[in-house]
Amino acid sequence: MINKKLPKVWYGGDYNPEQWDEKVWQEDLRMFKLAGIDVATINVFSWALNQPNEDTYDFSWLDETIDRLYNNGVYVCLATSTAAHPAWMAKRYPDILRVDFEGRKRKFGGRHNSCPSSPTYRKYAERMATKLADRYKNHPAVLIWHISNEYGGYCYCDNCANGFREWLKERYKTIDTVNKTWNTRFWGHTFYEWDEIVPPNVLSEEWQGGMNSNFQGISLDYRRFQSDTLLDCYKLERDAIREHTPAIPITTNLMGLYQELDYFSWAKEMDVIAWDNYPTIDTPISLTAMTHDLMRGLKSGQPFMLMEQTPSQQNWQAYNALKRPGVMRLWSYQAVARGADTVMFFQLRRSIGSTEKYHGAVIEHVGHEHTRVFKETAQLGKELSQMSDHFLDAKVDAKVAIVFDWENRWAIQLSSGPSIALDYVSEVHKYYDALYQQNIQVDMIGVDEDLSKYDIVIAPVLYMVKDGYARKQEAFVENGGTFVTTFFSGIVNENDLVTLGGYPGELRQLLGIWAEEIDALDPKVNNQIVMQQAWGDLQGGYECNVLFDLIHSEGAEVLATYGSDFYKGMPVLTKNSYGSGAAYYVASSPDQAFLQGFLANLCKEKGIASHVLRADQGVEVSERTKKGKSYLFIMNHNDGNSHFDLGEMERIDLISGASLTGVVTIEAKGVMVLKN
Repeated sequence: MINKKLPKVWYGGDYNPEQWDEKVWQEDLRMFKLAGIDVATINVFSWALNQPNEDTYDFSWLDETIDRLYNNGVYVCLATSTAAHPAWMAKRYPDILRVDFEGRKRKFGGRHNSCPSSPTYRKYAERMATKLADRYKNHPAVLIWHISNEYGGYCYCDNCANGFREWLKERYKTIDTVNKTWNTRFWGHTFYEWDEIVPPNVLSEEWQGGMNSNFQGISLDYRRFQSDTLLDCYKLERDAIREHTPAIPITTNLMGLYQELDYFSWAKEMDVIAWDNYPTIDTPISLTAMTHDLMRGLKSGQPFMLMEQTPSQQNWQAYNALKRPGVMRLWSYQAVARGADTVMFFQLRRSIGSTEKYHGAVIEHVGHEHTRVFKETAQLGKELSQMSDHFLDAKVDAKVAIVFDWENRWAIQLSSGPSIALDYVSEVHKYYDALYQQNIQVDMIGVDEDLSKYDIVIAPVLYMVKDGYARKQEAFVENGGTFVTTFFSGIVNENDLVTLGGYPGELRQLLGIWAEEIDALDPKVNNQIVMQQAWGDLQGGYECNVLFDLIHSEGAEVLATYGSDFYKGMPVLTKNSYGSGAAYYVASSPDQAFLQGFLANLCKEKGIASHVLRADQGVEVSERTKKGKSYLFIMNHNDGNSHFDLGEMERIDLISGASLTGVVTIEAKGVMVLKN
């Protein structure tokens, strides 16, 4: 578990008592008890309060806050306050200010406003972490350290330019290797001195906010550098804290599918994964589930923290819809079902001013407990308090894995073609959704993950094949695994240089095909996937779009062909037997009917069942296991009553205490947690 001091699913969220007075504090404590709040994240944006000038540190308010919370049964997730530097620091040390993509030097304001390469930022952030850790190292209230907040954003200042050059020297050693890696003889870009290299932004190589680049090599490396540099800032504070509190876990809050940072690299440096979940009212439920699974997958299936979610509504979207009755509870259980061992909110009390005054909170502006949101929060708190010790630390077991790689995502985005409609996350989600709709458990994994525990590995749009990865997949298939990849795969190496000799490059032998050309059409233009013969539920024709690889079999069995255009009759779905296993290639972006049938067939062949029960569409089923016990989370996302079938199994619902068997009715937005 995250910290044995509190052996249950933690329940709480971000709390900003510095914005209020003593009268409000006492009301907060009263209502925290009513809601079952037992953890408060504090000190997230308090740097200016903690350090009013260069030489003065004042933690008196924080001392009082931590003591007051702990004496009333509330532990703390203690943040380091370094997510926004003080105004005096920006005034005195302008090197701390970022330069944006347009080349403009920022003024003081906002948050995430510090240059990660700034010596000033690093010095004072490390010093703040050290002082906090030394001061609170023995305080029993501290459950976990929370460094900074939602790291993100790139900087293009002179400090970052110098840091980038040093990063390149470390990675490539010589300027000649850089030139070769970036293919700089194109457009006469050869570099002879390190200081000729400048960050790629709108003033140099990129445009459209960084969505396009003249030289993908430099742009890809700058993203790696910025991710690494921000990570260095995290590590600087982490190491300072660990020196004083080696036994207390340390984390920061990630942002799910956030594009700019390689979270698999970050996960290696974090004790526990924590993330902030903010779907919109129309975000596909399966996309949220996929993101939970991705956060769990960052550390090979370890339970994670749901660090933030809104109890009701957000404030930064175009249309900030309320969470409908029951949805907050439902989505909270979805996180727990997929591996979360905390349920926490932003925020516990709604601010009275500034940009987050209309962001939802457990305690609304009215200031009392007689609100719909508070009542729902209190209900969930009571449920988690009564039963969470059952499934705390339980694992999610999956035999199907989907590969997700941030560097591959960056490279696809930066690619100058073949289609503006190609979206890596969307293509990955299509495959995930096809399994989700059948309640087949999935692990989201990185390219470093051990594959031996899986029966099926799916790598949609594996455009970038890193050194050694093709051989890793070959070994997986040789030993009996099933590998699936798709169009626009095997094109480049990790430096975004094309692998010569024909697509799909290093995957060509494993897949038994050659892709001669790639057609890109408006997504409204469809072709057809025509099955050569019925395969399970797959028969007849299906639609496909976006990209169309024109492939030739080099030993692979042709299972389906295109139905129209000049490449009518060419393969669109192939299977290549390799060792004891098989590798499949899907040469276009298919419709969901095809994907559900295709993946159902593969799972059936490998003996992977769609869980141990049948359920209506819209009823999500996820399982966690612990010490031989199974916990089935049944979640009805529909607006009306739905059903699932336990057959002859008998299960106990931990929420209601009822014993269930056979066909069970679950109410709209309802949740059941069934123990065997």
